[in-house]
Amino acid sequence: MGKVAVAALPGVLVVLLAGSLFVQAVMVPLLAVDMNGLKPEYAYLRTPIIVITILGVVTAQVVVVCVWRLVTMVRRGTVFSTAAFRYVHIVIGAFVAAALLVFALAVVLAPGEAVAPGVVLLLCGVVLAVLGVALIVLVLRMLLAQAVARDIEAAQMQAELEEVI
Repeated sequence: MGKVAVAALPGVLVVLLAGSLFVQAVMVPLLAVDMNGLKPEYAYLRTPIIVITILGVVTAQVVVVCVWRLVTMVRRGTVFSTAAFRYVHIVIGAFVAAALLVFALAVVLAPGEAVAPGVVLLLCGVVLAVLGVALIVLVLRMLLAQAVARDIEAAQMQAELEEVI
């Protein structure tokens, strides 16, 4: 089952990356055009919402690329190395950045009557969920650190065994 998942994941990542590029190239400009028709009292929302949307897509793209690199390392059998930490750290940072972006969106939408207060509350719930994902990845990073330490220890024991033999 693990080999199937590792084989299928690049296909999923390609679809996600293509979808995010479509959002950047087509959907964000359409959103910008749609937001030109905002009531004058909500015109101040246009720029922050577009910027937050673009940065949110970029954080998703960063995660996709880093996961792609980690899957490549799994295929090569090199994931249990210190090089994997770089990508895991970037993924954690991207999730924290995404949570901050969602919080920024909630702050932008909170004043006035642009959206219902329940929407702002839902966005705050999304912030907690995204931070929860960042914490899960952090725990997985700790597991990776333990695995790398065990791998290094096993290599040292193998070297000592070879010296004895």
